Amino acid sequence: MKLIRFYILLIFGALSFNLKAQQAPNKLEVFQDTLIKISARVIAAQSNTQKLEINGNFVKTLVEALKSPNSFSYPFDSLKNVSVIKSSDQAFRILSWYVLLEDGTYRYYGAIQMNTKSGPLKLYPLIDQTENLADPNSITNNQKWFGARYYEIVPVTSGNRLPYYVLLGWKGNTQFTTKKVIEILSFDKDNLTFGAPVFDGKELKGKNRVIFEYAKSNAMTLKTDLKAGMIVFDHLASFNPEMKDTFEYHGSDGTFDGFKIIGGRLILQEDITLNNDPNASDELYADPKKNVKPIRKF
Repeated sequence: MKLIRFYILLIFGALSFNLKAQQAPNKLEVFQDTLIKISARVIAAQSNTQKLEINGNFVKTLVEALKSPNSFSYPFDSLKNVSVIKSSDQAFRILSWYVLLEDGTYRYYGAIQMNTKSGPLKLYPLIDQTENLADPNSITNNQKWFGARYYEIVPVTSGNRLPYYVLLGWKGNTQFTTKKVIEILSFDKDNLTFGAPVFDGKELKGKNRVIFEYAKSNAMTLKTDLKAGMIVFDHLASFNPEMKDTFEYHGSDGTFDGFKIIGGRLILQEDITLNNDPNASDELYADPKKNVKPIRKF
């Protein structure tokens, strides 16, 4: 009888231990909660000095979190201010975010975390040098980064050429304009490079990255389209022909262009047609090219 009671107590003890272990917060969850609180303080700060100082604490805390075992697989998906995107080959991921400054400009922060399996952390800090780049088309590295908040990674491989990655990023600019960027990232042993002359098309010779700039009050599409098999984007044009060099007067003209990856290069395709899935509200749309009035439903 005593032996039975012993085994019962042993089983209940084990169950209780497992329950407590399940209820105990994961170390990375604790880090994430701390980071959420720090990011809220950055937003609430009243001066640039305070914002950047608190963000410095955010950076240190994030690095400590990434030093945790198996951190590469932790999504940080509750940390809404940080974009976390992983390459499809699982080789690395990019964490990027920004701090909005008092004058309406932005400072960008980020890091590239390599997938070292269970090995030590291998991290490339991304240092935003946008203001100090004499030529925004120059080939740079992680210490001279043309800062952006990335949201998509497209891998490119071809023949004997070293593989590279196309990064699509949002780049808030000033109170008047926004930018988006098509960036090229490549690795060679322990070095990484931003920018490469892989673009073909009108006015693209020698381009190492493509930068779009348009009115802040407008939106711009820049994404991969699986149906089209390319990277697609709004064609930007000036609202006023006399202001063609003033980007706060630029926006989409209703047409689309794209880059098709052929032979390891990004080949420009102009004035493409995008076919969306049929939608019940399609008949409400008026195509300006056909001068057709929409059907009104009551």
